[in-house]
Amino acid sequence: MGAGHDHGHTHGGPPPTGTAAAAHRSRLRIALAITLGVMVLEIVGGVLSGSLALIADAAHMATDAVGLGMALLAIHFANRPTGANRTFGFARAEILAALANCLLLLGVGGFLLVEAVQRFVEPAETRGGLTVVFAVVGLAANMVSLTLLMRGQKESINVRGAYLEVMADALGSVTVLVSAGIILATGWQYADPIASLAIGVMIVPRTLRLLRETLNVLLESAPKGVDMGEVRAHILALPGVVDVHDLHAWTITSGMPVLSAHVVVSQDALDSVGHEKMLHDLQGCLGEHFDVEHCTFQLEPVGHAEHEARLCH
Repeated sequence: MGAGHDHGHTHGGPPPTGTAAAAHRSRLRIALAITLGVMVLEIVGGVLSGSLALIADAAHMATDAVGLGMALLAIHFANRPTGANRTFGFARAEILAALANCLLLLGVGGFLLVEAVQRFVEPAETRGGLTVVFAVVGLAANMVSLTLLMRGQKESINVRGAYLEVMADALGSVTVLVSAGIILATGWQYADPIASLAIGVMIVPRTLRLLRETLNVLLESAPKGVDMGEVRAHILALPGVVDVHDLHAWTITSGMPVLSAHVVVSQDALDSVGHEKMLHDLQGCLGEHFDVEHCTFQLEPVGHAEHEARLCH
């Protein structure tokens, strides 16, 4: 007998009306507007001051704007109604957006590294004073955006991708300020390409961590924080449960973990407590100990597994 259950333990999961990222849509829009404004200012500042680091930060902000736009677009599709052929709707669109953000970030990091090396070969004069002014404006704007996205990045991998991009921008602005200060104090022009190198290096490690998390979702690995050995042990510990097989857990999108299992139950237990009570106990077990939003159980009598297709194991 198959049965599905959605328990009410949210623990920071998605709101009832959409995915985890949907609750932060307005904050993402504000962050996008701020990013676009600062990007334009930094491009102007980079041209006027001759600072590669400032232009590099503006280029990174351009990718941030694209990333934020994709994140918002992904939220729109992810929260569309489900259909007969798309039983989870477009929830995975958020994960695909996070993957696209990762690729963009890696591309920007590589671009900055190449441009910085070229500046070492062909040094260019940078006006430190103007660079400081535009870098301060960029840093202030980034801090506002980080504040807006702080909560959402803990709940959604999609929002976390945008958050990490803005954080990298904030670190980039700090680096630009330091390099501009060195140029103003000493006139040492190599501080600018060194700052560009530093920005590129800061981008890559965070991006790789996000990429690994995104790929884990796409490869349907067990949800983060869910130990499948413990899940199996909890199910087997229930009175009347003889065995559990075809135990699977994966993540559709942030805040939407899914679990399915075939649970072998003794006939005596089924006769004494009934299917409904057994399903209630299974759901309560997982709901109490694990944050799994959607659970589907198939209750089976002893020996039933021998008749199932081999592909089910």
